[in-house]
Amino acid sequence: MAESSTSTVENKSTKDSTMGNGKQGHAPTSHSKLTTDHGNTSIADTVVAKIAGLAAREIPGVQAMGGGMSRKMGQLRSLVPGNGDGLSRGVSVEVGEREAAVDLDLVTWYGQSIVEVSDAVRSNVIERIEAMTGLKTVEVNINVDDVHVQGDDDDDDDDSESRVQ
Repeated sequence: MAESSTSTVENKSTKDSTMGNGKQGHAPTSHSKLTTDHGNTSIADTVVAKIAGLAAREIPGVQAMGGGMSRKMGQLRSLVPGNGDGLSRGVSVEVGEREAAVDLDLVTWYGQSIVEVSDAVRSNVIERIEAMTGLKTVEVNINVDDVHVQGDDDDDDDDSESRVQ
């Protein structure tokens, strides 16, 4: 009796099928890799946001994450000990049981193709989230807030004289 109920549970989580190579295998169904016969795994939104932020930063052409105000506030927060590492700055996520959706705010370098950078960021974020969490990433929305010009930092010390005294 216990075996048939176990079999029923297994049939709900996987479906036997014949693969293209003729071998018997398991075709994925709507159940998540995070739910097994042995228990459930839940992943916090902050974990997915951190993965997305790191994945976006891996792409050449991404100068910074977050809008202007977000970056300024992040600089202030980084001065407070124990106040986080800012890896999820510019990232908001919505995480369900099996899926995740990501919104990114980023700054690109002047001269980079925004379309190419966005495509590369989107692909890398999807790949990293799905590989590390098993969650299907249903969308990655990217908002390019600024284009950074080399030498145009607010923090740069400008040796030129002020026009006013």
